[in-house]
Amino acid sequence: MSDRISVLLVDDHVLVRRGFRRLLEDDPGIAVVGEATSGEEAVALAASLAPQVVVMDCAMPGMNGIEAMRQMLAASPGLAVLILSMHSENTLVRQALDAGARGYILKSAIDLDLAAAVREVADGGQVIDRSLATPGDAKRGPHTRALSPRELEVLQLICEGLSNREIGVRLSVSVNTVAVHRANIMNALDVHKTAELVVYAIQYGLVQLR
Repeated sequence: MSDRISVLLVDDHVLVRRGFRRLLEDDPGIAVVGEATSGEEAVALAASLAPQVVVMDCAMPGMNGIEAMRQMLAASPGLAVLILSMHSENTLVRQALDAGARGYILKSAIDLDLAAAVREVADGGQVIDRSLATPGDAKRGPHTRALSPRELEVLQLICEGLSNREIGVRLSVSVNTVAVHRANIMNALDVHKTAELVVYAIQYGLVQLR
């Protein structure tokens, strides 16, 4: 049991929770340790159950998912939060990532593999629903200068959730070189936070989502 990924499932619709719980528990490496129906209940259960991953809707009565996530992450910074939502608005995706979500996927996705998404965020990665990306021909945003092939390569790895050190190992360059690339990319795109960078890259089709 200790080797399984512990998950808290948060949604105010019982049938939705039941369906997603079944999807998760079909994976022998995942254990749903609790369910919450509101943001307030989610915060309390996250504190008492200490799950590794919280799978949570944004829109709930009372405290919404984003505020609940902020409170949970303030208490447990290592917690992985995966947003599972019906809403695809870029503003909401940006708010969720800025608040600390490691993933944002849509309930309506026909190829939804919830267990795989949970494993990815539990392992420190990031998962963004591919349908949130702008088609690949929209390569230039309002602030974009042409990124070099190496900068695009670094950006891809950033969006996959790799740290500067991990990117350096992958590309056989120093951590300082990666940091310079990251700074140059952010300057070129006029963004200042990693979460904003990921959303921008997805929105304008600068990366390929797995």
